[in-house]
Amino acid sequence: MKKRVITISRQFGSGGHSIGKSVAEQLGIPYYDKEILGRIASETGFALSFIENASEYATSNNSFLWNLVMKHSSLHVPEENPADVIYFTQAKIIKEIAGKESCVIVGRCSDYILRDREDCLHIFICADKESRAKRILENYGETDKTIGKRIDDKDARRKIYYTHYTDRVWGSPENYHAMLNSGELGEELCVRIIRELYQSE
Repeated sequence: MKKRVITISRQFGSGGHSIGKSVAEQLGIPYYDKEILGRIASETGFALSFIENASEYATSNNSFLWNLVMKHSSLHVPEENPADVIYFTQAKIIKEIAGKESCVIVGRCSDYILRDREDCLHIFICADKESRAKRILENYGETDKTIGKRIDDKDARRKIYYTHYTDRVWGSPENYHAMLNSGELGEELCVRIIRELYQSE
């Protein structure tokens, strides 16, 4: 079956965002990353900043941090776990998008959410730490944390969040159709490979 939707999962600093955007532009199809957050905010009433934090703190494995975030939030939160509300709203939106149009979706457990669709191409972008550190510093600059610590923390949070909602291992090869090392291949070649996989019958 011809592919219609591309999901891109990625390590922090591997260039998954820019690779996904370039793929979408070259194929002439919509691109979804943070655009999904606005729809989640509209449907749940949560602030954008709150939703962004949910993917990093709202899991059973770090409930202390989540409770700390909640304690300092001025939002009225429903009885059910706000993280679950956000995740299941996100899943509904991603399924609606995939059912409506060809597109590229970055992150947000989209590979798992759309796992039963045969018209999806699931990609994981990785890279060596040196390449990732260089890209992070170029795109985001320095902070008070060392670059190695920033990479480890971000990847750990993505892994915890993904495992919490999917019961699968983040970055495990069997979850994807292809895993591409952007540090070795370069972003341009990654884009070309994904585009060719998408367009092949």
